[in-house]
Amino acid sequence: MKQTVRTFVAVETGAAIRGRAEELIETFRAAGADVKWVEPRNIHLTLKFLGDVQMRETARVCEAVQKATADVAPFEIEIRAAGAFPHPGRPRTVWLGAAEGEEQMQALHRAVESALGKLGFRKDARRFSTHLTIGRVRRGGSGVAELGELIRRGADFHAGRMTVAELVVFSSRLGPSGPTYEALGRAKLGGK
Repeated sequence: MKQTVRTFVAVETGAAIRGRAEELIETFRAAGADVKWVEPRNIHLTLKFLGDVQMRETARVCEAVQKATADVAPFEIEIRAAGAFPHPGRPRTVWLGAAEGEEQMQALHRAVESALGKLGFRKDARRFSTHLTIGRVRRGGSGVAELGELIRRGADFHAGRMTVAELVVFSSRLGPSGPTYEALGRAKLGGK
């Protein structure tokens, strides 16, 4: 039996935002670039990726996340604006960003990092950036320049608003048809 599980902490997105993201993905597919697009059911806001965690430690992770969210009130976030890492001219990761609610997401990320740091998890090396990953470019070549142009045109895209009221600690199992996520625990913001 496997003793570890790939684990991450995230905010689930609602059906309306997932639907809008799916519309944008369909627009971007027209570029013909070699991209692994995220299945709409798997679109979420990752707050912290933990990697392989011992199964016996997952309860402590969930408890730490609950403590981190206890003093954070629920808040609104607006999902908008297509972008890419490192940049649209050379896309590797295609995403939707956040406008309103970004500061609260940053604070929530810091609270989770602090709580999990007490369990020995390292702080992220890169600055946290609130985003929904919608695709990963597999390799350059045909269609990447056109994809970059479509991403630039998507700078005004609006996916919608949602309330961030809960964090989920997920396990991720990789399979032939993509990842399968399972909730290991849930933590309501504000401790309610």
